[in-house]
Amino acid sequence: MQDFDTINAAAQHVFEVCEKRMSADDMRRIKEAYALAFEAHKDQKRNTGEPYISHPVAVAAIAAEELELDADTVIAAFLHDVVEDTPYTVEDIRERFGDGVAFLVDVVTKRNKSSYEHTKQVDNYRQILDSVHYDIRALLVKLSDRLHNMRTLAGMRPDKQMKIAGETDFFYAPLAGRLGLYHVKSELENLSFNFRCPREFEAIAKLLEEDRLRTAPSLKAFTDEIDAILADSGIKARTQIRYRMPYSIWRNMKEDKCDFASVKFKHFVRVIYTPMEGWREGISAEKDTALFIYSRLSSFFKESPGSVMNYIDCPKDNGYQSFHVRLLNRAGAWEEMHIASERMHRNSKLGCVVERGESWLERFQTVLLNIAESGNGFTFMEGVSSSLYNEDIIAFTPKGKGLILQKGATALDFAFEVHTDIGEHAQYARINGVLCPVKTELHRGDCVEIGTSPNVSPKPEWLEYAKTYKARHHLRDMLRYRSKPAFKLCPLCSPLPGDEVIGFKEDDGTVVLHSRHCAEAIRLASERGNSIVSVAFEPDDDLTYPVRIKIVAIDRYHLLRDIIDCFVERQHLSMNALDTITEDEIVTCYIDFPVKSVSELQTTIENISAIPSVDEVQRVSLKSEEKKQS
Repeated sequence: MQDFDTINAAAQHVFEVCEKRMSADDMRRIKEAYALAFEAHKDQKRNTGEPYISHPVAVAAIAAEELELDADTVIAAFLHDVVEDTPYTVEDIRERFGDGVAFLVDVVTKRNKSSYEHTKQVDNYRQILDSVHYDIRALLVKLSDRLHNMRTLAGMRPDKQMKIAGETDFFYAPLAGRLGLYHVKSELENLSFNFRCPREFEAIAKLLEEDRLRTAPSLKAFTDEIDAILADSGIKARTQIRYRMPYSIWRNMKEDKCDFASVKFKHFVRVIYTPMEGWREGISAEKDTALFIYSRLSSFFKESPGSVMNYIDCPKDNGYQSFHVRLLNRAGAWEEMHIASERMHRNSKLGCVVERGESWLERFQTVLLNIAESGNGFTFMEGVSSSLYNEDIIAFTPKGKGLILQKGATALDFAFEVHTDIGEHAQYARINGVLCPVKTELHRGDCVEIGTSPNVSPKPEWLEYAKTYKARHHLRDMLRYRSKPAFKLCPLCSPLPGDEVIGFKEDDGTVVLHSRHCAEAIRLASERGNSIVSVAFEPDDDLTYPVRIKIVAIDRYHLLRDIIDCFVERQHLSMNALDTITEDEIVTCYIDFPVKSVSELQTTIENISAIPSVDEVQRVSLKSEEKKQS
């Protein structure tokens, strides 16, 4: 347990860290902030029994030393709980430390309300993320606060541990990842995992330690050989072995549905280099050196085909850069290699602190604006989930423009990212030159061309394969204003507008529509006659209904062409499926297509019946087994 002498020593350490890069005036303000925090919290205790001031000092230490933040942010870290837990106000902070510090403290101060717009937690998330529009440093103060809270969570009750760990896993760890703070993300994930599922955490941690001991000799031999190769090549570089954490392994096991032994790449090897002298300046020198290292290493070790990932030319959305490749070590195991300059390595630790990731910030600001306009707490959390949780891919237009999308995004998401109008009328995609449906999932590096048609409009099923918030938000808006049937259709008889129909009101108020000749309708009429309701089932230009017809004909030259011509040229209909088989000169053909009414279906049947050699045309059930048996 810390006493005040220990706490003062910890504060002095913060001052010493800051003095290396801050002015005398900044240091004066930082020390004044500590003095104010000490005075404000002097009579308060943490749940562990320690003086409360130990927490703001620890948060300031994270901000100053681990994240290397500026003076205002360190000051805000010292003061982040003063307004929330003591009589001091934001105006008091503003008067003594200025608008910048006051803003940061205000953002991280939870609002105590008699009622909340959504829930206390959702409102708090919104308050924090809204600060992205003004100053990203508020997020960094909150992450520093959360990191220390998680490091000291053992002193809390189990229910509080679960609440705080759940918030961390859902919101704060993904947020740290999106900001490029990988070490913060990893620590938060693992602390959360440890408190939520301690037995699973310990089991995986034990297996990881056993794996580390087993692979240590071959890994040392591998890195020693790499060091020698690079030294002989005149490259200033160092190697690191980084072991993945239990949460990362657990997530791989869940995603790949495998056990621990089957998880690949439980560690990776970093080569951290200084760009070679005498080469071009800046990023070109870094890239040239990375490629030279790759060339040298792949001359000595076998390379896994297709394993190269060039994040130098195409950084991740949060600015991460490195050159990845897999090489075979002398023990016969594939090793994942990350080749990065000293600058890239530092940036992968400090993320947005050194390079703000403006493209992500701009896109995230747009998402937040759209979410705010929706006024829906659940929609807000979906948008946060979509924007924070998913890894990124980059796909390219035919002109070479790169668009960053979340992993799992489809060609439809790509279309909406290019322009809303293209998304609305997306008919097909060409992915790397291959014709594909718009629901096709994209992969990093795909070149995507979207084909559009004025006759195509969003369908409800598009929501199933739209993954990005932007696409889903626009699709919901478009589909919301379409006329919707006030009933459900019987799946057995599948009535169409214009059919003679009857409705039956179910216990939950839903009306189910049947054709009057439907056997199920006849049964219900005899059992639940009081539930019968009159329903007007008229055609709607915005709605179509799937049907299937069966055609029997004598085989002849150009028969199929004439049938298709009847659909396309005469009826202007589209086909969803066509299945045909010829046996003993008799053709049986099934066609699935959408119609707006029973009269449109009848006209189609009449037109096809008039085709020479067609003997029979009739509608059959979409659930009919007859098609499969033919």
